[in-house]
Amino acid sequence: MNHHVLVPLGFVLFSGFVAPWLLVPARWAPQVPRLALAAWTACGAVFAVSAALLPAQMVLPAESSHRLADLLFTLDLPTPAHLLALRGRDLLAALLAAAVLALPAGAFGRGLLRARRSRRAHADVLRMIGRYDPGLRATVLDHARPAVYCLPGRSRRVVVSSGAVETLTPAQLAAALAHERAHIAGRHHLLVAAAEAFRTAFRGLPLARHGAASVPLLLEMAADDRALRRCTRDALATALYALAAGRAPRSAFAAGGPSAALRMRRILTPHSAGHPVLRGLFAISAAALAMAPLVIACCSFPA
Repeated sequence: MNHHVLVPLGFVLFSGFVAPWLLVPARWAPQVPRLALAAWTACGAVFAVSAALLPAQMVLPAESSHRLADLLFTLDLPTPAHLLALRGRDLLAALLAAAVLALPAGAFGRGLLRARRSRRAHADVLRMIGRYDPGLRATVLDHARPAVYCLPGRSRRVVVSSGAVETLTPAQLAAALAHERAHIAGRHHLLVAAAEAFRTAFRGLPLARHGAASVPLLLEMAADDRALRRCTRDALATALYALAAGRAPRSAFAAGGPSAALRMRRILTPHSAGHPVLRGLFAISAAALAMAPLVIACCSFPA
């Protein structure tokens, strides 16, 4: 067996099984949700690429194991015609790697299409039964229960129930609207779709299972942090309390929901990212940069 298979295998095991065990209980993650989201995303990318390179390493001979290093240092990237001319083991390695990457990519595309259809259908309904309020820059829907949510993507809009307009104070309503606009501006629906696609493609993998559960909550916290640039902590926390029982359609983000109580405690509890988080970030970045040439040198994707 090609001994260079050990490097991608190690990355598969670390990113797919060890990293989730470190990230899920991490106490710094709620303090810096954007950093935690970057960590989950990086683990997913490392696992997908390593899992794609693993079968390529297994079918290629050992003497072909440094071709990626040659490509990196000479910047002589293969052309599409070169890739189409692959034969034998090189072709098999390329097909195996492409097949592994096609699993999450295909699930991601299908998930986006389903969510887009769902949001488009809901937007059509809102155009018939809702009314646009230029003062709120949102669509008002007649419903007694307080609710604020947004439809991201091409059908982007913020929706407010009449119950929320009547129940929330102007400061609370502004905080809830800022939270929803943060979801739209950050294109958070893409990260949710990616996490769901990863879980679909790699069902049973700890990284996929825990990532799909952690990413939506971290996105809500990231939207809270962005909203706090425009509102007070009290306004946002009390708005979450009032909207906790609110519901939103599938493929939408709601200001309240099941995570409202946890996020309220986070908003009202002073915290600081602190130097340990920064030191950890720099250490992870330095390790990744130091290991990148080793990984590339040990991979055997055909040139």
